[in-house]
Amino acid sequence: MKILEIKNIVRKDVPIYYRRLFSGTLVLELVNKTHESKIDFTIETKPTGINEVIVNNMEPVDYPLLPLTREVKKYISLLDENGGLPA
Repeated sequence: MKILEIKNIVRKDVPIYYRRLFSGTLVLELVNKTHESKIDFTIETKPTGINEVIVNNMEPVDYPLLPLTREVKKYISLLDENGGLPA
């Protein structure tokens, strides 16, 4: 399993300043096949200043859920750190 990209990322307006909601399309490579799945995720800034990524909704994928979710959270964190998410 390899995460290729998250495309069509859209930020949703939320009145809470420490929460950012996004939706997009997750593109995965599973056994030499490309699979697309809709995803909704939240980045919440904790009082300590640490950002927590929460995957709210993801279409089912034929892959174990825990390792997939862990890798998606890492990928989203890297996108956020490198400025790859909409402001």
